[in-house]
Amino acid sequence: MTEEIVQFGYAAEGRAPFSLAEYERRLGLVRRAMDEKGIDILFVEDPSNMAWLTGYDGWSFYVHQGVLVFHDADPMWWGRQMDANGAVRTVWMAGAHITHYSDAFVQSTERHPMQNLAGLLHDLGYGARRIGVEMENYYFSAKAYVTLRDALPEAHLVDATALVNWQRTVKSDEELDFMRRAASISERMIDGVLERIEPGLPKNELVADLYRDALAGNGDWGDYPAIVPLLPSGKDASASHLTWDGRPFESGEATFFEISGCYRRYHAPFCRTIFLGEPPDYMRTAEAALIEGIEAGLWAAKAGNRACDIANALAAPLERAGIRRGARCGYPVGLSYPPDWGERTISLREEDETVLEEGMTFHFMPGLWMENWGLEITESILIREEGPAETLCNRPRKLYVKS
Repeated sequence: MTEEIVQFGYAAEGRAPFSLAEYERRLGLVRRAMDEKGIDILFVEDPSNMAWLTGYDGWSFYVHQGVLVFHDADPMWWGRQMDANGAVRTVWMAGAHITHYSDAFVQSTERHPMQNLAGLLHDLGYGARRIGVEMENYYFSAKAYVTLRDALPEAHLVDATALVNWQRTVKSDEELDFMRRAASISERMIDGVLERIEPGLPKNELVADLYRDALAGNGDWGDYPAIVPLLPSGKDASASHLTWDGRPFESGEATFFEISGCYRRYHAPFCRTIFLGEPPDYMRTAEAALIEGIEAGLWAAKAGNRACDIANALAAPLERAGIRRGARCGYPVGLSYPPDWGERTISLREEDETVLEEGMTFHFMPGLWMENWGLEITESILIREEGPAETLCNRPRKLYVKS
């Protein structure tokens, strides 16, 4: 195993998107968290966390891959052999910190990539140490855990779910720059929807233009977002996560558009709702209460307050209007890969008493999904030392109406 690493030790090309000082800052945070949990080495398989720590960027997360985080050395990228060149071309570490397993492990019924990882950990001296793994993760399967456990019987596998995610909550100035570029793309996407939507236009045609706006960008090139556009209409808008089909938009219906621009994997989710025709009174009532609640929530979203303070500020105007929501109203956002652009840590809801810090970023997402209709007006926000929170996108906060 060690010989294989040395043989693969050509120099990385250093195209990572951030400065070395920024990556050192991130590693410092993670290593302190590892110390607190008594973790000797951390295995990170979430592609968002991999990218945040190393700069690695590739569509390879459908196979097992990961980053090993040490206390006293640069991280090590580990993955499929054909993806190792992608690591060479995107991570900041030297080539000796890139290693791989052969294609014989891919979708095999006879062997598993975690057996290769176990051999690597053993050769590096961690075969009987405390190894952190992201147990509640889209990409680390039950089979992976069982295989790694069985292959390292003397090791202690420690649950390190969201350990890295929590270090990502406060954004650096470099990260905020990327998020503002993503927000500019989000604005272009919503502007394009408002310009093009009309009765009779097939939904898939509008989505094709949405993707063009997303990828063409707005002065900066656009990356693929972690979630596809969501745009249900009429009664379908009572469901929060429907996508599109080939049916045309119709008069007398509202459609909400949940989209995000993406720049270098950083997101700024943004939702607006458009009614074709004349909205009914109940939607106007809901619009007024929702806007009042959002504005109250923005004032509550300041450093020193709690996540629940935002949710409670939002809830009061809605309850006065007779509207009760059964869901959280936001979550942290930043760097992400499919299937989700959330960071899976804090939730903006009445039970979450996490103290807000300057530099945190959230999708403030108080969508209304009622029995036969839906309304989404949302903002990506930045927590400041004093309120209200900064909204990364700058478009009118209202129900749009197009006759």
